[in-house]
Amino acid sequence: MTSPAPVQAILFDLFDTLVLFERERLPRLVVNGREVRSTAGQLHEVLRRHANTVPLDQCYDALLWSWQEAERLRAVDHREVPAAERFGFWLTRLDVDPAGCPAGFVESLLDTHRRELAKAAEFPAHHGPLLERLAQRFRLAVVSNFDYTPTALGILEAGGVVDLFATIVVSDEVGWRKPRREIFDVALERLGVAPADAVFVGDRADIDVLGAQRVGMRVAWINRKAEPLPPDIPPPTWELRDLAELEGLI
Repeated sequence: MTSPAPVQAILFDLFDTLVLFERERLPRLVVNGREVRSTAGQLHEVLRRHANTVPLDQCYDALLWSWQEAERLRAVDHREVPAAERFGFWLTRLDVDPAGCPAGFVESLLDTHRRELAKAAEFPAHHGPLLERLAQRFRLAVVSNFDYTPTALGILEAGGVVDLFATIVVSDEVGWRKPRREIFDVALERLGVAPADAVFVGDRADIDVLGAQRVGMRVAWINRKAEPLPPDIPPPTWELRDLAELEGLI
């Protein structure tokens, strides 16, 4: 039997792999007597500068709808809906014409949303030293499904690890989301490695495991809750409960 090619590069998913998203860290908001966690309150403050008659509950409902609409479109063919486009959905739902907004207004909304989302991202303390050790042996990359690259970069910068990655590929830049092979191909080309020489690490069986397998990479599946693998997905190369286990496997 032919031995596997030596690992030259490790590609990581971002959310719930390198960083944990803690939704309870999002701002608390009461809408129609119900407590929710959302950036809608902060966005509403910005929105009032241009459209001061939009009530908070309508702002929240439209924001939720815009996310649902973006998810519906993404599910069709895994094409990304960038944050600027989704915020256009949101403003249009509120009868606010994005084209009629002042220069920089949409960008200020995006920056407000980015800042609040970043507060909800927890970078586990042991991930930094682990990535530093791995970067001494392998080329590292991030491949993330996310609609706004500055948020992803800011989270990695706050964790003090952004410079450890040879490339950071986010779906809003590429236009395609995992499990489409296009986003993996961009990262592999930038790294200068073949799929057989790389390992992908992610937490989603349907997106990370299956997508990387289709490209021809070995896969380390972070399955923290020991959930069963869906029957239509081949077993990953490794199954982990924590990212720390990766170092001893490769």
